[in-house]
Amino acid sequence: MAQKKTWLQIRAEYALASTLLQALRWLPPGAANGVARGCTRLLDIASPKLRRVALKNLSFAFPEISDRHRNRIVDGVFHTIARLVVALARFPSLNSSNISEWISYEGLENYRAAKDAGRGVLIATGHLGNWELSAFAHALLTEPMNVMARALDNPLIDRLVEARRTLSGNRLIYKRDAARTVIRALKNGEAVGILIDQNTSAAEGLFVDFLGKPACAGSAFVKFAYHSNAPVVPGFALWDERTRRYVLRFYPQVPLSGDLRTDTQRIHSALEQVIREFPDQWMWVHRRWKTRPPGEEPLY
Repeated sequence: MAQKKTWLQIRAEYALASTLLQALRWLPPGAANGVARGCTRLLDIASPKLRRVALKNLSFAFPEISDRHRNRIVDGVFHTIARLVVALARFPSLNSSNISEWISYEGLENYRAAKDAGRGVLIATGHLGNWELSAFAHALLTEPMNVMARALDNPLIDRLVEARRTLSGNRLIYKRDAARTVIRALKNGEAVGILIDQNTSAAEGLFVDFLGKPACAGSAFVKFAYHSNAPVVPGFALWDERTRRYVLRFYPQVPLSGDLRTDTQRIHSALEQVIREFPDQWMWVHRRWKTRPPGEEPLY
């Protein structure tokens, strides 16, 4: 069990986080990106476990590539984190008149077609690209949405991040009241974005094939779709190095069969396809395969 933080630790972490966000907001873009990359490089050095976990995950997701190639992917993951933090820091300065400098759409017609059905939309997303900017920008460019969120361990930083997440009009849904709030939003014809790519316990999920290894995936997402009859549309904000901007890409609706395991697999297969296309933009540092099938040895 993790040791509970003291109030002094909580305050110190908050002071560091708030100072960094303020600096990244007001520094020139080049300097802000440089500072953020420096911070993620320090994170990489100070927490070597993150890279070890990422390399382990990549070893079975991409067994055919070299160790050097895998390390380059992990370098890209830390760059992805740096870009995400810079964007989060600048949320108070972003609005409908300048958001297009940061992001554009592809596949918006997939979202609109699902929304026009009148049953709300379940957006299947993950820790890929810039998941913070995707919802924030969509609210400014099209309409606000509901976003499932997990409270951060530090309550002061949690309030700081929550304030930024809701600046563009989005509404946050926390796990404690998720089920009824999600269903109500969908019945009202609203969109709900849910991160589906994290490890879950065997009691809350089922095993699917994901990036070369059985992974325990939460079953609640598909159950929401069944209960509401809402269409499922994958969506991600992906970094485009050529244009130096993000692309908020909505993919075609995932057809559901009515079988829980089949449909959970279909949605995760769609996610896997995008991760394999943009491997350096997914959070390989997460112990995604921590929960193992009965009788299987731990991976980490």
